[in-house]
Amino acid sequence: MIARIKLWSTDYKVLDQTVAMIKETAQRMGVKVSGPIPLPTKKLKIAVRYSPDGQGSETYQHWEMRIHKRILEVPADDRVMKALLRIPIPDKVKIEIKMISE
Repeated sequence: MIARIKLWSTDYKVLDQTVAMIKETAQRMGVKVSGPIPLPTKKLKIAVRYSPDGQGSETYQHWEMRIHKRILEVPADDRVMKALLRIPIPDKVKIEIKMISE
């Protein structure tokens, strides 16, 4: 069995640090890690009008939020998974683990 770990965050520095901790822990346990595979960055764009009452010139303020994603694949050994679950994950990083049979 393989554990596919998907991580995403708006802060790519924190995301890369978390991925490095997971990869280092798995390699210390003696298993081969696939990844991190960077997925396409999702860009959420919002345009907000400066004048809320509708009077005046139409000027807009533009905002953008980027969501960065990474995927790791690790063999799902019991001792490796216990070690990975003990890693402290920051609040800014969301994580999803799926078990996949080979």
